[in-house]
Amino acid sequence: MRFGIAFKLGCLMAVFGMLPTALAGYYIYNSSRELLLQAAERDLQTAVQVLGRNLQSSLRNISLDAAVLTNGAHVQQLANINDPAQRSHVQDDLAALFRAMLLAHPDYMQIRLISASDHGLEWVRQDRDGDRIVRVSGADLQEKGHFAYVFEALKLAPGDVRISPIVINHEQGAHSGLGKPTLHVSTPVADANGKVFALLVINVDLDQLFSQLQSDLPDEYQVYLSNRWGDLLIHPDHRRTFGFDQGRRLFLQDEFSEVSRLLDPSGPNSLISRSVEQNQQDGLVAAFVRLANNSETSEPFVILGLGQLQSHVLAQASRAGGYIAQIAVFFSLLALLVAFIASRALIRPLRNMTEAVELFSRERKISELTPRQDELGVLARSFRAMKEEILTQLKDLTHSRAAFEHLARHDSLTGLPNRRMCFERLEQALISARQSGQKMALLFVDLDHFKEVNDQWGHRFGDLVLQAVAKLLSSASEARDNVARLGGDEFVMFFEDVQDPRKIVALLEKLHVCFQLPLLIDGRGVNIHASMGVSMFPRDGNDIGALIQHADHAMYKAKSAGRNRYSFEVMSEH
Repeated sequence: MRFGIAFKLGCLMAVFGMLPTALAGYYIYNSSRELLLQAAERDLQTAVQVLGRNLQSSLRNISLDAAVLTNGAHVQQLANINDPAQRSHVQDDLAALFRAMLLAHPDYMQIRLISASDHGLEWVRQDRDGDRIVRVSGADLQEKGHFAYVFEALKLAPGDVRISPIVINHEQGAHSGLGKPTLHVSTPVADANGKVFALLVINVDLDQLFSQLQSDLPDEYQVYLSNRWGDLLIHPDHRRTFGFDQGRRLFLQDEFSEVSRLLDPSGPNSLISRSVEQNQQDGLVAAFVRLANNSETSEPFVILGLGQLQSHVLAQASRAGGYIAQIAVFFSLLALLVAFIASRALIRPLRNMTEAVELFSRERKISELTPRQDELGVLARSFRAMKEEILTQLKDLTHSRAAFEHLARHDSLTGLPNRRMCFERLEQALISARQSGQKMALLFVDLDHFKEVNDQWGHRFGDLVLQAVAKLLSSASEARDNVARLGGDEFVMFFEDVQDPRKIVALLEKLHVCFQLPLLIDGRGVNIHASMGVSMFPRDGNDIGALIQHADHAMYKAKSAGRNRYSFEVMSEH
């Protein structure tokens, strides 16, 4: 499909009108996305710092609860009571106190008083079992001296608190705490003399603790927690947590590469990162903070993070993008309308000039155009001047074309048809002869000793000789177009509808006689002889090449026989 300049100009103007709108819309949309992401990063950074402070505050409160319990009168009484009945009564009071503490703190899974002797035998123990608080007593009490949260805590001074690394609770008989992420808060219990005789341990349900901490956060926030190695402890996908407990390790820094800087104690305390997980279908923006553990523990710090789906952050930008797209479409349509009107106004004078040019092309008429003083007016006047000049040149070209056509098909020296025209005429004659079954004769003429004539008398004289020979051959032919100069001193004559070959012989005799007479050249008589050969169609060939070759061969037979004669097949030479 061909489109006119009006369409192309309109499209170009429309593109230049629509492009700024599209670029501005894209820039605004892109900038709004980036601004929203930056705002989300700031919000996440603030939120994770608040969450971190709340977590540290919760851990301090747990430590305070442990200290309150250890300093209670009932615990201190156990250090000096040897009577079993009285001791049992005090343990019952402690069990009631532990029960009240569990009821007050849903995140506490277990509170125990463990002996510093007897391999860490549990003295008093209260467990959470679903919605119930269950006291474990008698033979169900276990020895815990081999656990780190026991033997490591017993090394502490009274009043110190040990917070254990976060692990999965695999202790048998742990009721609701079994298989859950657990934090052990341990503190030694000393008698009046400062001797440690027991240990108070509070098991904290990590999921429940963070559930309480997250209650004030937006629902779309996702919580991350890792140990000092980056092992995932809390993750939106629970299947990825505590991989080390299952023989595999899944790291936070594999999802957020920037987190590796937080794992270095000399690195920053907080940072912003974005998800780099390969299978992440929806990117995440997240903020992380390193939380130092001030209690006695092998876990000097943890990494706490909050993340948010970029799609949720950019939802507002998507809505704004819809409005921007509507505005862009409106202004684009407006640009199209303006471009259409402007292009038609600009193209109308050009269309008039086009019609004038087409009229001139068809009828060679010059039409008048509306006078204008602008660039289009100058162009119109230039067109008119050009058309007048073209008319003049066309007339000259018509005369020149005829002359050029004649020169292209005729020999410039003799005026005879040249090789090209000769072969065209021969081809036409052969086609006619084939169709009618007629015979043709082709005569090849070559001047004898013409080079000596040129050498003796000069090329100008040689040209005069060729012109005289051309006149001689033309006078002997009924049709001037049947005589041609192939080049140099070679001439060709052909004859159509040869019914009697004896007529060709008679012509050869006539030409032979003429070549015996002196030719008057430039006021002097010159003897010019020729050797001639004849071929017949269809006897000697069925095409031009074969006929020329046979006639040339016959002519050379005449030259070989002494020149100044003709050769016509097997006929005798003269």
